[in-house]
Amino acid sequence: MAGADRGPDWSARERPAGGPPRVIVIGAGLAGLATGCYAQMSGLETRIFEKHVLPGGCCTAWSRHGYLFDYCIDWLIGTAEGTGAHQVWRELGALDGKSVTHFDTFNRVVDEHGRSVTFHTDPDRLEAHLLALAPGDAAPIRAFCRDLRRFAAIDLPWDLTPPPLRTTRERLRTLRAVLPAFRLLWRTATTPMSGFAQRFQDPLLRRALPTMFLQEPAGFPLLPYLYTLAAAHTGNAGFPQGGSLGLARSVEERYTSLGGVIGYRCRVDRILVEDGRAVGVELRDGTRHFADHVVAACDGPTVLDRLLRGRYSSPATDRLYGELLDRPGNLYPAVVSAFVGVDGPLPPREPHCTTYLLAPEDAGRLPGSLQHSLVVQLRSAYAEGFAPPGKSVLHCTYFSDYRSWRELRVRDRRAYRARKQQVAEFVREFLDRTHPGLGARIELVDVASPVTTERFTGNTRGSILAWQAFSEAEDTANRLVNRDRMRLPGLSGFSMAGQWASLGGLIRAATSGRYAAQYLCRELGRPFRAWPSDNREPWHPGKWGHLPQLDRVTVGAAEPGAGE
Repeated sequence: MAGADRGPDWSARERPAGGPPRVIVIGAGLAGLATGCYAQMSGLETRIFEKHVLPGGCCTAWSRHGYLFDYCIDWLIGTAEGTGAHQVWRELGALDGKSVTHFDTFNRVVDEHGRSVTFHTDPDRLEAHLLALAPGDAAPIRAFCRDLRRFAAIDLPWDLTPPPLRTTRERLRTLRAVLPAFRLLWRTATTPMSGFAQRFQDPLLRRALPTMFLQEPAGFPLLPYLYTLAAAHTGNAGFPQGGSLGLARSVEERYTSLGGVIGYRCRVDRILVEDGRAVGVELRDGTRHFADHVVAACDGPTVLDRLLRGRYSSPATDRLYGELLDRPGNLYPAVVSAFVGVDGPLPPREPHCTTYLLAPEDAGRLPGSLQHSLVVQLRSAYAEGFAPPGKSVLHCTYFSDYRSWRELRVRDRRAYRARKQQVAEFVREFLDRTHPGLGARIELVDVASPVTTERFTGNTRGSILAWQAFSEAEDTANRLVNRDRMRLPGLSGFSMAGQWASLGGLIRAATSGRYAAQYLCRELGRPFRAWPSDNREPWHPGKWGHLPQLDRVTVGAAEPGAGE
């Protein structure tokens, strides 16, 4: 893949006369790669500096003894052709040559007594299932499924242009699409899911509905539940071949095919500023690289506090990274992941994903559990190449607090590793209880804590998705994108992209890179250009490239990986 020493020399302060404007992008996550792709398509010359050895940021995977542990994607919005989100992925080459797995079941929820509810993506099948399960709740069941059919029938546009740059034609097209569904959108956006769930008499449905998204995003209204379930039904929320790292590698391939250059193991130490203008970056090794514009597509607090030395901010960033950062409900919670390697097949006829609601005694044994639930995904049952022949892999996750993990790692590394061991032991015992005999076939358990996420991706608080929609942070993030145009006052030649400057989610991260390039083209007086990738080479495992082991791993029936 692209290396740190490839590409033209950018150590000179001035670029060659007549050459295209140069852009440095910090971070090779989806937002950084997208920024680079769109800038290259628009005739700019770009370089991306990435501290890690892989692209994708949190959209990643790693290898352990022949297993591939895919970290990010549960479902991907934009897999249906003809949608605006799909257009973004086509322009970025993200789905080139890939098949997409679609699920007729979004999730199953099982309570501590073994009673279960299955959230089918088909509204008719879901309604029949729920009515059979809880006939006394016929009224709210029919209301929910009726709204689900309405969401499946409307074609909500994906905003390909930031609001300040939209033409009158684009605005009218959005209005024509949204106005007929306005009452539906307004009503479901102002109805909290927690409140709606309380309308149900059945205790399982009251608890299960908010965890339809595997775990409960606090404060979410009905709208995103209906939108996402409808997207899964219409084929717009599938799982792409190659998974998370495969998605990142495809966009990386698109970027380099457009002439972009990526430097891996290139940690940016600071952004160089002269007379109120960003002019380049200085890497940790002391080398300096100069450009006409710098785009920071990485962790927001790190950009402002470390890379800019605390010298620049805005009312929006002050509120996001100061006031709202520690206020509950604004950041997506951190996640603990336990990847389980199994000798032999997975249990037959099981849904691809199940949320288990834990009894108090179980929840008390799961370190740092925030919601007393555990999600179990049968990853190798629907994704090829994730396990060696004859073996299987599961991905178990739960929302967890960041601070207790961080404090323990700082204070006592041995105790920190012991806590990860507790997670591994719980997962092994729990899987053996829910699927008798499975525990004896477990070959390894690899645990990634919120601190692991922070160490390898730089994401503050170990939050994978950063700012949560429908929170206090949403309006402020929208101001940063739309009113401030992803800029900071008093600092020219600089902009931000990614989920720390907008909202969480892969399609939003990719779209923020599109916005950053559009704003930059407008500033430079150059036309913004974008077109679909024409790469038709079928996806194959070789496209994952070299998969680092990252850290030493201890293998055993109940032992987690020792990587921190």
